[in-house]
Amino acid sequence: MNSREEQLKAIDRLLTIMNELREQCPWDRKQTLESLRHLTIEETYELGDAILDNDLEEVKKELGDLLLHIVFYAKIGSETSDFDIADVANGICEKLISRHPHIYGGVKVENEEDVKRNWENLKLKEGKISVLEGVPKSLPALVKASRIQDKVAGVGFDWEKPEQVFEKLQEELAELQVEVDAKDQVKMEAEFGDVLFSMINYARFLKIDPESALERTNKKFIKRFQYLETKAKEKNKDLRDMTLREMDVFWEEAKKSKIAN
Repeated sequence: MNSREEQLKAIDRLLTIMNELREQCPWDRKQTLESLRHLTIEETYELGDAILDNDLEEVKKELGDLLLHIVFYAKIGSETSDFDIADVANGICEKLISRHPHIYGGVKVENEEDVKRNWENLKLKEGKISVLEGVPKSLPALVKASRIQDKVAGVGFDWEKPEQVFEKLQEELAELQVEVDAKDQVKMEAEFGDVLFSMINYARFLKIDPESALERTNKKFIKRFQYLETKAKEKNKDLRDMTLREMDVFWEEAKKSKIAN
């Protein structure tokens, strides 16, 4: 691994390159905070994919892309004298110190839950009106639900046992079935939302990240379906002309195949 001196030298090199690109490259010179935003989101998802695939070489590359974006934003901020990379780094340093009084102060904690509870309480003392202020409005609904539940649990609004959450999930499923039987589309949607919210909450109690769990299932399904497509082509068959029973033969093969799992 690189020494601290080598790490700092690498960051300094990146800052120098960023300055040069901003001055000399037509594309880089044209970029704004707004024009970079969607690219940053895309890079974040690419990093997430690499992490789920456990591709550490790709994780390294995607972290580099994200680091570039951070340096890019800081460079733009410095051009308007609003902030620079030092302000960004010092800002997060001060936040980490103030949010960890059990490390940098005299506060005693027993476990991870104490740390999370202190974190949320400190945010309220800093002027936050609601513990939910820190949940971005633009988050995907599944991720947002998970963050909402984490936030309120941090101030004690939570179930005591996983069994209670599972009972609530069963209750919500029963309520959904009532509306399905009644064929009330509006109420079905509302109850379906409640079921999903309860499922995400149950995942939290099981220490499962629901976004990662669902994405792993997405990846697994894609691999298995592509296996099915490949096998169908090998037999000169069109999926649209095959029965579900015929397709299921290949699907079961895919489930047993290491390639499609």
